[in-house]
Amino acid sequence: MQDLIRSVQEQYLRTDLPPFSPGDTVRVHYRVVEGGNVRVQPFEGVVIRKRGGGTDATFTVRRIASHGIGVERTFPLHSPLIEKIEVLRHGKVRRARLYYLRERAGKAARLKERRRPEGSYLR
Repeated sequence: MQDLIRSVQEQYLRTDLPPFSPGDTVRVHYRVVEGGNVRVQPFEGVVIRKRGGGTDATFTVRRIASHGIGVERTFPLHSPLIEKIEVLRHGKVRRARLYYLRERAGKAARLKERRRPEGSYLR
């Protein structure tokens, strides 16, 4: 039974997404349907968590909107509505869930940048 479920899920997994981890600053280009119009809306912020596996995997991105209000949005990782994900910065963090950023504002909410050699992906 598990093999049947896994084989059905494998055809929906996306392989064109770049590797990213919590702490990274990403720009998610998400397809939005408004009435009959379809447009691509970018959402840029810091990845504060990744969870799940397979087709159920999601990630949450947090950004600061106008007047210092934090906005978090959870995206399904393998959704066909995601046009592309751009990794802008790699943040240096020591934990997998960055919920502590919710209480921080301004300079206190900044993350140091992790330098990665080109072509390699370190967790």
